[in-house]
Amino acid sequence: LQKVKNDLEMVLSTVRSKNKHLEEDLKREQQWYEEQKQMLDTLNKIKEEAKTQIDQSSVQRDFNELKTKILNLKTYKKELLSALGAFLDEHFPLPEKVENTKKKKSSAEPAVELITLQEILENLINKLMTTPHDPYITINESFWPPYIEMLRRCGTVLRHPEDPNRMRLQPFHN
Repeated sequence: LQKVKNDLEMVLSTVRSKNKHLEEDLKREQQWYEEQKQMLDTLNKIKEEAKTQIDQSSVQRDFNELKTKILNLKTYKKELLSALGAFLDEHFPLPEKVENTKKKKSSAEPAVELITLQEILENLINKLMTTPHDPYITINESFWPPYIEMLRRCGTVLRHPEDPNRMRLQPFHN
């Protein structure tokens, strides 16, 4: 019986020793698990930051591309307007002022200064852009009648249906 008791005490001691080792292993594994969990959280945060940086750089890149396109369009617009102005100045000059001494003496007021075809077109375009709901401009003495008639016959402008002294740019976009 003594021998069985000693054997059981040895087994008990071995089991306690194994339990102690297993508890230490369990603590180490739990600690390792916590470290891995923290590392995974850190990596996820880094991934999210990198993703937002990539998104921000993508947005910034898109913004810069749009900015460049806008600048190119503005440059192209200026070139077109200057080419149009040169064309209009060359092919559609204002009528020469007739130096008639009789007219100068008879009229106390100076003749109205005529505006160029380019100015007429600019006024029409600006009016259409600023007030699209009412794009008509009023024709006055400063508009040279042959220019108005040419624009009307070419289909570039339309007269107001109720007031013949008003006109608008033809809505080509419709």
